[in-house]
Amino acid sequence: MATSLSNNHTPLAIAHLPQEGVKRWAVLFLLALSGSVVLWVSAKTSIPFYPVPMTLQTLAILLIAAAYGFRLGLATISLYLLEGAFGLPVFTSTPERGIGLAYMMGPTAGYLLGFVVATGLVGWFAERGAGNSPLRLFVVMAVAAASILALGFAYLASLIGAQAAFNAGVLPFILGDALKVAIAALLVPAATRLLRR
Repeated sequence: MATSLSNNHTPLAIAHLPQEGVKRWAVLFLLALSGSVVLWVSAKTSIPFYPVPMTLQTLAILLIAAAYGFRLGLATISLYLLEGAFGLPVFTSTPERGIGLAYMMGPTAGYLLGFVVATGLVGWFAERGAGNSPLRLFVVMAVAAASILALGFAYLASLIGAQAAFNAGVLPFILGDALKVAIAALLVPAATRLLRR
């Protein structure tokens, strides 16, 4: 028996899970695996934008976190990072700039950590009803996206200096991230309302 969307604080994916047993765990695993594949594809999908092309990865992270909730969202991003650690070319610049742990400990390490923080943040608030309101979800997702940039900047600054890190690792992505936050904040409540009909 699946749970119901009548609980307004239940994230979309969790609302349709079997209540218990092996079937529930199998569905959870398949959701995490499919989410990690979506993250992989989103990292490789580049769209022309100003001032630099943007991937869909931040959008995918925000949507997965809001739809999956805290625990399943973190399990999914952890699986994605584990795939990368084992050498699968799941990240934006792999295998061109290296693979595995060597790549993960490079200039993008802060951003990868930010993915985990952002997923946990959005997932936690989604389980507390943020997914029902575009405005609340926009605020939460904006903070989450900012945390990715902030952690990415902090680590990158330790390698190349603050000014260079801001110019290369933050400034070019602000506009694209704002657009992705707006899209995600509109999509999740709309999908929630649609499925509750």
